[in-house]
Amino acid sequence: MACENNLVVKQIIDLYNQISNLESLKPSKNVDTLFGQLVSTCLPTDTNIDVTEIHDEKVKDARSHLIKLCGEAEGYLEQHFSTILGSFEDNPLNHLHIFPYYNNYLKLGKLEFDLLAQHTTHVPTKVAFIGSGPMPLTSIVLAKFHLPNTTFHNFDIDSHANTLASNLVSRDSDLSKRMIFHTTDVLNAKEGLDQYDVVFLAALVGMDKESKVKAIEHLEKHMAPGAVLMLRSAHGLRAFLYPIVDSCDLKGFEVLTIYHPSDDVVNSVVIARKLGGSNGARGSQIGRCVVMPCNCSKVHAITNNRGMEKNLIEEFSAIE
Repeated sequence: MACENNLVVKQIIDLYNQISNLESLKPSKNVDTLFGQLVSTCLPTDTNIDVTEIHDEKVKDARSHLIKLCGEAEGYLEQHFSTILGSFEDNPLNHLHIFPYYNNYLKLGKLEFDLLAQHTTHVPTKVAFIGSGPMPLTSIVLAKFHLPNTTFHNFDIDSHANTLASNLVSRDSDLSKRMIFHTTDVLNAKEGLDQYDVVFLAALVGMDKESKVKAIEHLEKHMAPGAVLMLRSAHGLRAFLYPIVDSCDLKGFEVLTIYHPSDDVVNSVVIARKLGGSNGARGSQIGRCVVMPCNCSKVHAITNNRGMEKNLIEEFSAIE
């Protein structure tokens, strides 16, 4: 297994070297092919590779740079398709299927809604999405299919991204009224964050550990007690594509669930609740890392209707 794992990591580093030598990361046949190969290589969950245990400095540096390259390429891809969709004369939302990862967002939105429903007692009236980008698909999917009466406030630092995103929903009679866009750095967003029942933090906000933790600490200061924070993380080889969010990064929050998909949904989902409020945290997972397995958690598989193991969940409960 060690040899197989070394081979997989070598394949990823080889792809990284090719990607890092590209003149541009904007959509093209070569770019699409290389990133498609990268994602396919990182998707398998039947390896025992823990990227946090990799000590080779060259591999660690390559992973950090690769995550940033993936984020840059993803931004270009979304901008490209948002521009195309916005050019349709009718409602652009009727054509979302042309985006190559739309089905993944449908799955991720359903997953996040189901997990959110397990940990909330009421339907959120206001949701914030930090780092919504030029194609705010999470907000769109949740608003269209799961939360039809909820208002979504989308925050992004890039005014052009917000212009493209706003154009996507401007011709939809429903979402044009329930999707609001704010151009600001999350670290400058203070007043009003305590008005949201749920805050999503996009995977591309904070592409390294330090900036990710800084964003989380800012949200902890300004979110309402009892509000839910939902984050994107990564597990196994998928951590070569996106940064990992650990439970110890969430000081001031009670970690409720960490969910690791095993299908083509790349991101793991982390759900946490701001300390205080009527849902008061139990305290056992506050401000420290949880190492799995341990007596403060349960690990089990979610099965589909055919009884096949599909996903791994880490549900945290207090130490008695």
